[in-house]
Amino acid sequence: MRSPENCAVVTYTYTVNTSSSSSSEDTDADVDTMTDSVTDMAASVIAVEKLLNYRFKNRKLLEEALTHSSYTDSASYQRLEFVGDAALGLAISNYVFLAYPDLDPGQLSLIRAANISTEKLARVAVRHGLHRYIRHNAASLHEKVRDFALAVQQEDETEVYGGAIKAPKILADIVESVAAAVYVDCGFDLQALWVIFRGILEPIVTLDVLQHQPQPVTLLFELCQKDGKQVDIRHWRKGEKNIASVFIDGQFVASASSHQKENAKLHAAKAALQKLSYKTGACIITDIIGELNGSSDIESAKQKLHELCGKKKWPKPNYRIEKEIGPSHERRFVCSVQIEIADAVLFVMGNEKSRVKDAENSAASLMLLGLQNSRYLR
Repeated sequence: MRSPENCAVVTYTYTVNTSSSSSSEDTDADVDTMTDSVTDMAASVIAVEKLLNYRFKNRKLLEEALTHSSYTDSASYQRLEFVGDAALGLAISNYVFLAYPDLDPGQLSLIRAANISTEKLARVAVRHGLHRYIRHNAASLHEKVRDFALAVQQEDETEVYGGAIKAPKILADIVESVAAAVYVDCGFDLQALWVIFRGILEPIVTLDVLQHQPQPVTLLFELCQKDGKQVDIRHWRKGEKNIASVFIDGQFVASASSHQKENAKLHAAKAALQKLSYKTGACIITDIIGELNGSSDIESAKQKLHELCGKKKWPKPNYRIEKEIGPSHERRFVCSVQIEIADAVLFVMGNEKSRVKDAENSAASLMLLGLQNSRYLR
């Protein structure tokens, strides 16, 4: 790929330690290393240039991008953050517009917001150690960043809407200010910014990820509203902790605690959804299949699979003849059924049958049986 004309994209060789910790002491040591500050600005500039694989024409821009407002001997990153916020927003807008030609503006906005949120960008900063290069005189900054970095390390999967600890805004600010430094240094070339900076933002939050991780509080209210149930989330403090409890139709369902009220509410909703969705998923498949007759064939399986896809808002099942066996007067058929959902393509082949209709029903039956205990209905 040809480098943008106004920019000097260079290749550096460096290593990143991705080995997992074997104990809590090792984890603490790793986080301490991650949050140790680099006090030499010249060394910080070189390190960030290596991270970006980009050499600045005006390194003062990067120095400014790495300077917090608490450091009064130099201009801070606030002006660059202002530009970076807008530039990253537009760059992501362009990306999702091209990547999802069939999505409506509302869905595009959700994907964009997830990729430029404070939670997302703060994790970008921690993943690449950008916070180590911030020049500041804020005593509490190190502890906040350390606690957040430790919480991120312990996450099983990327948290789109927030983890155990609310992301410190300064971490997102530093990503935006560094992006702005690149953008300005490249003569305000948005395409050049995207070429240089996209790798830092990976993994990009996609539509599939959002469908797999819907906003917990919103989803809880939507599901309960459909069932005609009333949701009430109550808050109180216990010492330094905020506690949120979810009640549905007056009955306690789940609770969670956090130092931040917003995160307590988020995790209480997640816990409630885990309880409710497990039951809901089991009910959907049981209601549709009904009583089995001891064989693998379910009566009217095609219709029931169609109903299931409708309830789950999946695309309609696609059936296809996979095999035709025997002479024409004794022809037997094997059919398959396929359902393309957000994070997988579900595919099943049925048993041999003398009629195509029956072969399709066999495939639908096996799909329903396979789904019965799968994670896709939970």
